[in-house]
Amino acid sequence: MRFEFEAELWRWSARTQDWFFVSVPEELSADIREVPRAPRGFGSVRVEVRIGGTRWRTSIFPSGDGTYALPLKKAVRDAEGLEFPGTCVVELQTLD
Repeated sequence: MRFEFEAELWRWSARTQDWFFVSVPEELSADIREVPRAPRGFGSVRVEVRIGGTRWRTSIFPSGDGTYALPLKKAVRDAEGLEFPGTCVVELQTLD
């Protein structure tokens, strides 16, 4: 499954470190959940992502609000000039 969407960055602060994410929209998250796949830790789904010119493989994780959270590592944020608050266009393909 391949998706493209625009999303706002959000921050989760844990102890001494901030983590940054975008949420996969509800409708797309529902489509991802409907596909049967082998269980993975924390309900994660393996994905390939592209933001701007940066492409990488990671996992998305279920959030409590029915969406999936996509973590944005610092190297990606720096390479693409992403700042919080802000938005980005995400191309996401599930790998499972």
